[in-house]
Amino acid sequence: MSAPDAPLDTLLGGRVRLDQAAAGQRASIEAVLLAAAVPARSGEAVLEAGTGVGTAALCLLARVPGLSVVGVESDPAQAAAAAENAALNGWTERFVALAGDIAQPATARAAARHGPYDHAMANPPWFGTGTAPRSAARRAARQADEAGLSPWVRFLARRVRPGGSVTLVLPAFLLPEALAAFRTERLGAGVLFPLWPRAGVAAKRVILAARIARRSPLAIAPGLVLHGSGGRFTAEAEAVLRGGEPIRIG
Repeated sequence: MSAPDAPLDTLLGGRVRLDQAAAGQRASIEAVLLAAAVPARSGEAVLEAGTGVGTAALCLLARVPGLSVVGVESDPAQAAAAAENAALNGWTERFVALAGDIAQPATARAAARHGPYDHAMANPPWFGTGTAPRSAARRAARQADEAGLSPWVRFLARRVRPGGSVTLVLPAFLLPEALAAFRTERLGAGVLFPLWPRAGVAAKRVILAARIARRSPLAIAPGLVLHGSGGRFTAEAEAVLRGGEPIRIG
C-alpha cells in the first residue's frame, strides 16, 4: 500500500475510497461499468475473477447494501491490497480476497468454500498482440495467455447457482471467443451491451451477460454512449460512473 499520507482515489462520487499503489495502473472505467452491470441484490453473493485491488468489487458493494463479494486475484500483493481497500471502506465483513490462479484446482476449491454464488463477474486480460506493457502489474492485468477466455468463463460459470448470472466486460474483438466459451458452459448466448465511445462511433468495449442454465439467443441491448461533445461524459454515463446507478442490460 502507499505511504500513510498519500492521497487516495475515489470512485462513484466519493462513495468508494481506493488505494491503487499495488495496481501499477489506474482504475479503469471498465471496472466501474462491469460492477454496475451485475444484477445483484442485497443478501446475495458475487464471485469476481481477476479482482486486482478490488475496484469492481468495491463499486458493487457500494451500490448494493447487504451484498457480499469474493475476489480472486493471481497477484498476492494485489489481493492483499484489495482486502485493505475493503477495510478502508468499512467492508471487511462483506469482502474476501483470495490469492490464487483460477486455472489451479486449489483456487477453485477455495472459491467454492465461500459459495455457491448468485452472480459472477470478470474483466479478463485481453492484450495479445503488439508490444506488451512494460509494467509487470499491467502485463498481469492485461496480457492474455494462450488459454484465452475459456478458463475464466469456466471458473465463474461452474460456481454460480442455476439462474444466476455471469457478466464480462471485454474488447469487442473478443466477442466471438466469449460466445464460444459461453456455449461450452451452461450459459445462453446472453445479452450484448455495447459501450459506445461517442454516438456514431464503433464500440471498442462491450459487456456480455448471460444466465446459468438458460439457453437463449443472443440479444443486443441499446448500450451506453460514454462521451458527448467536448469529450465529457454523457449524463447517462455520469449517472453510472459517479452516481452509482446500475446498468440494466435486459
